[in-house]
Amino acid sequence: MQTPETPSTPLRMDRRDAIKWMMTAAASATLFERDLFGATTPATGKPAVGYGTDPDLLKTYVPGELWPLTFNDAQRATAAALCDVIIPADAKGPAASTLKVHEFIDEWISAPYPGHDADKRIVIDGLAWLEAEAQKRFQNGFVNLIARQKNAICDDVCYAPNAKPEFRSGAQFFRKFRDLTAGGYYSTPEGMKDIGYVGNVALDKFEGPPPAVLKQLGLA
Repeated sequence: MQTPETPSTPLRMDRRDAIKWMMTAAASATLFERDLFGATTPATGKPAVGYGTDPDLLKTYVPGELWPLTFNDAQRATAAALCDVIIPADAKGPAASTLKVHEFIDEWISAPYPGHDADKRIVIDGLAWLEAEAQKRFQNGFVNLIARQKNAICDDVCYAPNAKPEFRSGAQFFRKFRDLTAGGYYSTPEGMKDIGYVGNVALDKFEGPPPAVLKQLGLA
């Protein structure tokens, strides 16, 4: 029988970089069902009720000056392990935890913007469920399981319509966590390279739209 071990704490990333990443992802990814950060009320142009203005990303903040993070060390380790189940390393790119996607998720659920508190509850409760399920099935923490064991748990919650009644809350959590993992990962340069995105790259020469496209639009 395997014995529980204290999970190692993943390396941390700079808070300013993590927050910039979170805001970039929220502004560009349609999978996040959120108003854009720093949203204002239409009538006054002032920050909406319930949160303040976005942080100044050119400023260096002392610990605690921005919103506090949510994950403790154990939760952070579990989140990193689950990120790697969802997006493992392959020939196209590194694993999600290598890019610190779990740090992105921690910033996301900790941010004082409308709706993020709901995501926090889903993620924190879901990580607790994941740990309990790992102990129930394999008498070990999720981070210490082998790949086959981690996949066995995730296979039961990875598709909500097929989840058994006892796994429905786990499936809701997994769907949210998977969306956040994908949103974080594919907002990085490595993730964009993985899906073949080549925007914001200077061209040696601009040749204009292909003739076939112009013809289809009635412009040629």
